[in-house]
Amino acid sequence: MARLREAYTTFSERREALGLSNPGTVENIAKEVQRDVFLNNLSFSGLRADLTKAFSVAPLFQVSHALAMGSQSQPPYTYAALYGSPKVFLQANVDNELSFSGRFNYRWTPSFVTKTSVQLASMGSMVSLENDYTGSDFSASLKAINPSILDGGITGMVMASYLQSVTPKLSLGLEALWNRVAMTHSPELVVSYAARYKGTDWIASGQLLAQGGIEASYWRRLSEKVETGINLNLAFAAMGPGGPMAGIKKEGTVTIGAKYDFRASSFRAQIDNNGKVACLLEKRVAPPIQVTFAGEIDHKQNQAKLGLAVSIDAADPEVMEQQERVGADAPPIPF
Repeated sequence: MARLREAYTTFSERREALGLSNPGTVENIAKEVQRDVFLNNLSFSGLRADLTKAFSVAPLFQVSHALAMGSQSQPPYTYAALYGSPKVFLQANVDNELSFSGRFNYRWTPSFVTKTSVQLASMGSMVSLENDYTGSDFSASLKAINPSILDGGITGMVMASYLQSVTPKLSLGLEALWNRVAMTHSPELVVSYAARYKGTDWIASGQLLAQGGIEASYWRRLSEKVETGINLNLAFAAMGPGGPMAGIKKEGTVTIGAKYDFRASSFRAQIDNNGKVACLLEKRVAPPIQVTFAGEIDHKQNQAKLGLAVSIDAADPEVMEQQERVGADAPPIPF
C-alpha cells in the first residue's frame, strides 16, 4: 500500500509540473464556435418582449415575464423565476399552456456539481440527472435521461464523458452513450472520440461520432472585437439491403460565421453551404433596455424569417449598489 501511495504521489507531482489546465467538457468542446460566434441557439422569429425584475444579487434572485407573438417555437407567455448562490441554482418556467420546466443544481464541493432538470408538458415528460466533476486538468460527466427500473430492468439513456489535457495545448477525450428504449428492445452502446487543440489566438476541435459522422470546428480571434468560426458536420450511414457496405449515404454541412463586438452592441452573421444566411444584432439602447433583431433567409427552401425583441432589466437602486459591491470576485453560481 505504501508503494502504491508513493507511486501515486510521484505521478501527481509530475502531472502538476506539466502545468496542465482544465480543458472543459466534451459537450462544450466547440463552445467558442457553437455558442459564442454562431447564432443557432439565439435566432428567433416574430415579436418578443422580456421583462426581468431583480430583487437581489448575492444571492441572485429574479423573476421574468416573456411575451411572444408570431413564433412557432415560443409560447405566447412564459413566467420564470431564478435563484442562485455559490452552492445552489434553481430555475423554474411555466407558460400559458401550463407546461413546466425546472432545473436544480447543487455544488457539493468546488469540483463536484449535481444537475437535475425536469420538463412536464402535454407532448411528454423528461427527467435528466447529471453529475459533473471538474479536476485541475480533466473533466468527467455522467448523465441519465429518463432513467427507470419500473419495467423489470434499466431503461433510458445514460451518457458518460471524459476529457483530459495531455499537453498544455492538446486535450483528448471520449463519450459513451448507452440507450434502451424499453425492455423489449436490446440496449445500444456507442462511443465517440474527441480532440481539442488550443493555440495562441485560435482553437481547433474535432469529434468522431460513433453513429457515423465527423464534426470539426475552428475558432480564431482576428482582433480584440472580432471573432470568426467555421464548423464542418459530415454524416455518413450505410444504406441498402446488401449489408453495411452496400451503399453509403453522405450528408455534409459547412457553416461559417463571425461576431463583431462594439461598445454597446454586438453583431453575429453566418452562412452555410445550403444557402441559409442569418444575422443577429443586439443593441444596448440604455443600461436597462436591450433591443435584438434577428433575420434569416433560406434560399434553398425559399423562406425568410424576421424577429424583433425588447428586453428590459428592472432593478431597485439598492440592488444595483449591491451588484457594484459584489463585483467579479463573487463565487460562481453552479449553472
